[in-house]
Amino acid sequence: MSIFVILGLLVCIEAQEPSALTTVFVKKGDDLILNVDDDDPEDFYIVDWNFNKTAILVRFAPDAPNRLHPNYTGRIEFPVKKFSVKLKNLQEADSGVYTAQVSTFQGNQPLAEYKVTVQGPVSPVELTVDSVDSVVSRSSDSCNLTVTCSTQHSHISSTFRCVNRTCSQEGGEQPELTTSGASLQLYLLNSSIICIHSNHVTWYKDFKVIEHFCPQYAGSEGSSAGTSVYLVKIVVFSVGLIIMVSPVITVHLMEKFKKHK
Repeated sequence: MSIFVILGLLVCIEAQEPSALTTVFVKKGDDLILNVDDDDPEDFYIVDWNFNKTAILVRFAPDAPNRLHPNYTGRIEFPVKKFSVKLKNLQEADSGVYTAQVSTFQGNQPLAEYKVTVQGPVSPVELTVDSVDSVVSRSSDSCNLTVTCSTQHSHISSTFRCVNRTCSQEGGEQPELTTSGASLQLYLLNSSIICIHSNHVTWYKDFKVIEHFCPQYAGSEGSSAGTSVYLVKIVVFSVGLIIMVSPVITVHLMEKFKKHK
């Protein structure tokens, strides 16, 4: 998502083709620049920005001041680029299709079209471990964790099963769409259980490490390997130190023996 748009910054999207519909997601309260690539259409007499094909937000006409819809007074600015507009402080009600259309004596033609979706920030998320079922035997070690990923208005649960240090999620990943259009997801990454609540503009994450709840997985192969490497380093360093110091000790003993003789 990305799982995602740079938070808190101005969103600026340019249409690739005059007739292409560009999809844009904007964080609630942010601004949005709607650009028009063709800033000098031939033989035009008006250029309109429409909202949902009906309401005219702003009208450009040659040698005339720009005309704004009364409801957008103070909410629309005009960047340097001709016919482009900046929508300020967008709210959920501003979601919809914005179309720039040029009118000429030959007819009407769209210059740019944007499908804008305004989303509020998602709520924080919390991952809790509901139960742990751990069994250690000579033949195999197993540990089952049942967890719940919760937000302010929704939650999902899942069970993770580990056998001989190999873990899997029963039923696979379980993403769920909330009523606000956000995604709530539980999944396994290495030895951690990840819970993410996200939409196109914000996200929150919580996680739990399996080793913290399954003691038999603590100090596993990774830790043993690290300990082994550490011991090898100590041995190599000690041997090297002895080799370097031995000549000095030998010379010192010889000098002492000569003096004594």
